[in-house]
Amino acid sequence: MWVITVFENNTFRIFEFDNQNEAAFALQEFNDPAILSFTM
Repeated sequence: MWVITVFENNTFRIFEFDNQNEAAFALQEFNDPAILSFTM
């Protein structure tokens, strides 16, 4: 599972994706600082 953590205004949001391509595409759409990570 691929996870994007987006940091915004003293909080954060987490988005889960099934594959890396989908997550990488979504990561490009965020303007706030974000981290892409992989977890099992």
